[in-house]
Amino acid sequence: MTEPKIVAFVCLHGSAKSLIAAEYFSRLARARGLKLSGTTSGPEPDAEIPSNVIEGLLGRGIDARHRVPERVSAPALARASHIVSFGCDLDGLVGAHLAIERWDDCPAVSDDFDTAWTFITGRVGQLFERLSAEA
Repeated sequence: MTEPKIVAFVCLHGSAKSLIAAEYFSRLARARGLKLSGTTSGPEPDAEIPSNVIEGLLGRGIDARHRVPERVSAPALARASHIVSFGCDLDGLVGAHLAIERWDDCPAVSDDFDTAWTFITGRVGQLFERLSAEA
């Protein structure tokens, strides 16, 4: 059995932008029965997921109450087939063989969850279509 291809989503605290992206990406993969998976992490992980993120995701059928933000690491990124960064410099953690896709223009989730959700899920949808064609 082959392991799923992993897309590593990274934002500063690993608890909002990258979490939304990873959960939505994984949901798309499950819906299509594809071996693709999203992960979330950050260089300065929060102690917990902010309540507006939990509530916003629950309202969209995603339960992230069990999630705990994780610190980004070189070994975790090395397992990824694709990396998306929301404003984080990952050059010291990623080898030259892996490109980093940057989504630095993402609106802040803390300012407006719905606006950030629309931006993130739109980008994730495009990325998913690109990667699922390769899967």
